[in-house]
Amino acid sequence: MNAFSRRSLITGATAIGLLATLPASAHALPAPPPVTPDRRSFAPDEQRFAQYLMLVSPMVADMDSSGFFAGGWWRSPAVPYNARVQEHVYTLAWFATQSRSWNPYRGNASLLAALDAGLGHYLGLQHADGSWPEYSATQHSLAATGFAMGYLSKTNALLRRAGVLSRRQAQITASLRRAMTWFLNGSNDTVWQSPLTWANQTTAGLAGAALALKQDPDAQLRQRLTEAFARLAATGQSPAGFFYEESGADTNYNFEVMLPEMADAWRQSGDANLVAMTRKYTDWLGYNLLREPDGSGWFANIAPNSRTSSKFYADVRPEPERTALNNQFVPVVPDLAAFVSGREDLAAARAAWAADPAPVPALVKPDTSPRILTHAIYGERYPSRAERTAAIARLPYRRTHFTEVRSDQGQDFLFVRRPRFYLGGYFGARRATSLARTGLTFLWHPVAGTLVQSINNNNHACWATVSPGQVPDSNGPQRAEFLGGEPYRFRYRTPSGSVVTEVTVGDRITRSVRAGSAAIEQIPLVVRDSDTVALDSRGLTLTRGRVVVRFDWERQLDPDLRPASTITYPGRRMHILTVPHDGTFTLTISAR
Repeated sequence: MNAFSRRSLITGATAIGLLATLPASAHALPAPPPVTPDRRSFAPDEQRFAQYLMLVSPMVADMDSSGFFAGGWWRSPAVPYNARVQEHVYTLAWFATQSRSWNPYRGNASLLAALDAGLGHYLGLQHADGSWPEYSATQHSLAATGFAMGYLSKTNALLRRAGVLSRRQAQITASLRRAMTWFLNGSNDTVWQSPLTWANQTTAGLAGAALALKQDPDAQLRQRLTEAFARLAATGQSPAGFFYEESGADTNYNFEVMLPEMADAWRQSGDANLVAMTRKYTDWLGYNLLREPDGSGWFANIAPNSRTSSKFYADVRPEPERTALNNQFVPVVPDLAAFVSGREDLAAARAAWAADPAPVPALVKPDTSPRILTHAIYGERYPSRAERTAAIARLPYRRTHFTEVRSDQGQDFLFVRRPRFYLGGYFGARRATSLARTGLTFLWHPVAGTLVQSINNNNHACWATVSPGQVPDSNGPQRAEFLGGEPYRFRYRTPSGSVVTEVTVGDRITRSVRAGSAAIEQIPLVVRDSDTVALDSRGLTLTRGRVVVRFDWERQLDPDLRPASTITYPGRRMHILTVPHDGTFTLTISAR
């Protein structure tokens, strides 16, 4: 073991008597034999475990004898002081303790020894104040601590039920008490900002605390947890509806991490704040996830996203699936049924998986997640196909006419629905982060589906006016004036006024640009494999089934259309339309 790793272990270990269990060498631990899963052996709701069953042997083989998960199977940096790397203790604990016909690892001595060592390393990284490090040995990390509380409390539940590693059980209990004391302190500004910086990480800790306090009740900590749920509702969610990720919206972290962590916390605590937050977020999703009319999936309004770029969600999402736990809320938030799989459709997908003669594909580093396995704790509450169809019919943009502006912290989110189009925009005096892209963000048609998706963190795939040197106006804040009227008018501009854009939305959309120099109109089009696209000097015609959409600039210019090199979707690909102009440009979009 290197000197640094030894010091970090000693620092956290002295309080809980772990030194006697620390190994002296860094040789790899003996691994249990590998397993090739048989698809037909798994119950439909446990198919998620098949790929993770294949990970047990190589994961243990990659551990060093200190218990450090050295193989890079999960979080980065894969270094001994990063507590997040150790979250796969839950994966090992599940297979070491659960009895299934297809699980040969239950009670396996090599696996239990590896789990014991992994827990020793994990607990040894804890600081005296109860927090864990992530990106440096001395860091007191919100994320590492919040997720540790979740995975360690769940691991302890498995160990207790199986009656194994009793010494570790006691150490985990003491460790969780210290962590909760640090985490639930409302004056701890690493955890509690106003508004929260990373709401998903704070919520993860509350979910872990809720389970830990069910296992080992403590009246004072329980009161602090109750107060923390109220504080989460007050500081973790925008009045616009999204959950804060660096003060902005982020589909991936909101829908794939935050909402499942809330479901976990709610099932452990029953706290009503979590249901109210889910209702509010479900309303936000109703404006920002765009359903394809053919039922194939959902496009995300991602240009405003602060951290990640989840572009598209399939309509039916079998495991392993990060959003699966969201189904827990469906009975109390029926509108959420639109955004999870329907029972009958999921059953068909699972039956097809079981019947597939191909070997179960192996997961690769680092595309694994212990969270996938925790989704199995609570059973399933997926809606019926009929319930889901009814929820989809209630989506806001199934109506034919509305204008919605939602604002928060200098950001404006615009949603304009007219019979022929649904158009989105993101504006304001500030952006949440430099990854967000302002201006028009999507264009959807009620029969054709998504036509334009502006991408965040990308200057070549955003809807923008591009000045010389590939400087898009969307890569910066743009204030908007919402002028109203019918057709609906709004205007937005760069801070310097170098580009001013005016848009009207009615039976057609008109976008008029005035730039201070020659520029390029850039539009990221979503083109299906079955579409017909015709480009001429005066415009572009896209034919999708019986719908014909025309992008018309009404004068002879020299446009170009090229496929994006990396942006694809099932049965679709992004194409970038660019139209150079002299600084004055008018685009009309019509559909018939």
